[in-house]
Amino acid sequence: MSSTPMDLDRPERGANGLNIQRTLGGNPSVSNLSDVMSTFRPTKLLRRDDIKDGRPQPYVLSIDYDDDGELLMTSASDETIQIYNVREGRHEKSLLSKKYGVKLAKFTHTSSSIIYASTKQNNAIRYLATHDNSFIRYFEGHEGTVTCLAVHPGSDNFISCSHDNTVRLWDTQTKHWQGQLQLRNPSLAAYDPSGTVFAVACPSSGTILLYDVRNYDKAPFTTIDIMEQCRAIDTQYLAKGWTKLDFSNDGKSLLLGTKGSGHLLLDAFEGSLKAYLHKPSGGTRRQAPGETAGLANGTAATDPGNFDSSGDCCFAPDGRFVISGTRQDVLVWDTLSHPPENRILEPTWTLPDKREAAVVAFNPRFNFFATADQDLVFWLPDPHS
Repeated sequence: MSSTPMDLDRPERGANGLNIQRTLGGNPSVSNLSDVMSTFRPTKLLRRDDIKDGRPQPYVLSIDYDDDGELLMTSASDETIQIYNVREGRHEKSLLSKKYGVKLAKFTHTSSSIIYASTKQNNAIRYLATHDNSFIRYFEGHEGTVTCLAVHPGSDNFISCSHDNTVRLWDTQTKHWQGQLQLRNPSLAAYDPSGTVFAVACPSSGTILLYDVRNYDKAPFTTIDIMEQCRAIDTQYLAKGWTKLDFSNDGKSLLLGTKGSGHLLLDAFEGSLKAYLHKPSGGTRRQAPGETAGLANGTAATDPGNFDSSGDCCFAPDGRFVISGTRQDVLVWDTLSHPPENRILEPTWTLPDKREAAVVAFNPRFNFFATADQDLVFWLPDPHS
């Protein structure tokens, strides 16, 4: 795995590591994210050097971090999982899943074990020990493609959404699902930071449903009608093209990513539209989860439109900022900014980069985020800005 130094790979960063500062904690040396958000720059490019014979670079399908923010994991269209050391800015391990394919790879609360969805053979979710690439168990039951995996913030539980019109609740300690919801086209799910609430996005009905984890078998306690809230702003992507569902760390806001010209920032309690986060150049080339079946047998492809991703936008750890990838550059919105009367909020900053950022994920512990399309890019604040 080769890494390419970029503009900020200066000598003071050290030969083997990146000068990464924590986002959270009481240490006075910690950088306040609001002070450095505008200074993030692409710092290191990691390109797969195991792709030989003129074959195209595979597409990154997902990015995730372990709880400590020390490890970053990707799943890719060539049916591999790649694990990177964040502090040292280097590739650490490759894992293969050629038989079943792989997407939506997520760390459990033990950094040496992961779950991921299959892309062929069947629709089972697989639980893998990364130290020896051995399966711990399979989670079977879905009869359609899995479109989302969401790990509980404080336990071994997780949620899966599927083309089979079900949402299933799982415990990693047993292969049988613990609960099931029958919903129309449940494409995305997310836990709130307390782990007491989860949300399910159903694009074909234009709704987001909020459930009490302890009473998930009862009706949702809130139904957010996206069609009603946002029809004056976005008519094209009210019932399709939903790319990401994410709670802010304070639990007050809910982010719904779309393929269109903006993302939707919602009040997590009232369901009202706080702001339409406008993307002047529109979305990326990837499909939204559930809108593509991928390619048969995991065949390599040069068209990114054959693949979806784990999300092209997310909250920063402080819950104040939202970042989004585009076909060029990364956009940042300050959600504390007051949008105009029409609720359309323009980006606060544009972070320049010539590469497409189809997959985006902010580190939960450090002032660090990563973007990817075919290459993986590490972003850090510029200490000289």
